[in-house]
Amino acid sequence: MFPISDDDRDLMSPAWVSISLLAANVLVFLYQLADPAFTAGFSAIPQEITENVDLVGTAVVNSPHGAIEIPQAPGPWPIQFTLLTAMFMHGGWAHLGGNMLYLWIFGDNVEHRFGGLKFLAFYLISGLAASFAQIALAPDSVIPTLGASGAISGVLGAYLVLFPRNQVMAVFLFRIISIPAVFVLGLWVAMQIFSGVGSLGSVGTTGGVAYAAHVGGFVAGVVAGIIARVTMKQEPHTPFREIYDRRGTRRMF
Repeated sequence: MFPISDDDRDLMSPAWVSISLLAANVLVFLYQLADPAFTAGFSAIPQEITENVDLVGTAVVNSPHGAIEIPQAPGPWPIQFTLLTAMFMHGGWAHLGGNMLYLWIFGDNVEHRFGGLKFLAFYLISGLAASFAQIALAPDSVIPTLGASGAISGVLGAYLVLFPRNQVMAVFLFRIISIPAVFVLGLWVAMQIFSGVGSLGSVGTTGGVAYAAHVGGFVAGVVAGIIARVTMKQEPHTPFREIYDRRGTRRMF
């Protein structure tokens, strides 16, 4: 199952913060490709954060494909700054593409509910919460953590609370189907928890997916979504499904 869109897109008001975040992630990744030392200097390393020390040299990390060497280089700013820079960096095209797809699908709704500046603050705080969750689980790890997954997990958490009745379009067995958002995101959460529990024995010693970061970001998003649901009024907008139906076009599921 591969989600591609939802049925509640506000066509009248582009989500400029989400678009800007997407562009920033792409540009930073392109810079990573041009300058590998940038990744070494600006990714977040749990041991650096917990001990407030800038590691140098080479770390040997186990992976499903065998041992790999990861260069570690000092950055020009305080170590804590890497908690922010790391959430704009990615480990490959698939990592980047998957994260940006989810930001594109779910980010606009949450941004329109929060407002641009509040959404930006929420996005960054979710990313920080994700990093802290991963560091708490493996404080002595020398494996760099990077990616927007934690922040976007926060977006998914807020979306689940604020828009549980929305429909998500997904490709399944070469067909486009419509599935309730609560099912799609609930399945995503279950996969994170199941996979995370299964990888507990190797946390901090092997590379791979930072499931603790995903869960930490998601929990932050759920909390923010609950607060928003209680305190914020929903702004009127014209979702895609309303425009689509007004034209008399048959909706296919």
